[in-house]
Amino acid sequence: MRWIDAGGRELSCGVVIVNDDAELLLCHVTGQGHWDLPKGGANPGETPLAAALRETREETGLALDAAALLDLGRFVYSARKDLHLFATRTPRVDPATLHCESRFTCRASGRRLPEMDGYGWFPFDAVVVRCRPRLASVLASRIELPAVLARLQDAAAMAA
Repeated sequence: MRWIDAGGRELSCGVVIVNDDAELLLCHVTGQGHWDLPKGGANPGETPLAAALRETREETGLALDAAALLDLGRFVYSARKDLHLFATRTPRVDPATLHCESRFTCRASGRRLPEMDGYGWFPFDAVVVRCRPRLASVLASRIELPAVLARLQDAAAMAA
């Protein structure tokens, strides 16, 4: 069961994971031609932060520190869905060490498959060719990935 607000809008929550080489970690969606952020629907009563952390852990195996996340806010994503994003900066994790625990049943084969079947680090400008247009628009235009990285670097410098 997913969280739906009073206006009938679903909320999907995720994390934008970047590194100091201006790269974004993306997950390949099983059986599809596009890449995505680790994200997914919030459960009833779950905060956007908790949902984003859970989805990231389920879809990548990464257990992120909530205190290290920057709240980017809520964005209109589609006619019936909003997207609440957070961001974090990490060292470059080897994509081969990542794994997806969440599964779906393939209609054609009836087999249980992982939601994500691959991972990679991509330059920020690759979102327009790797991601679906809606997500690419949010990442490239509305949150501006270079600005997000700069904010994360500034926050780390101030904390040091």
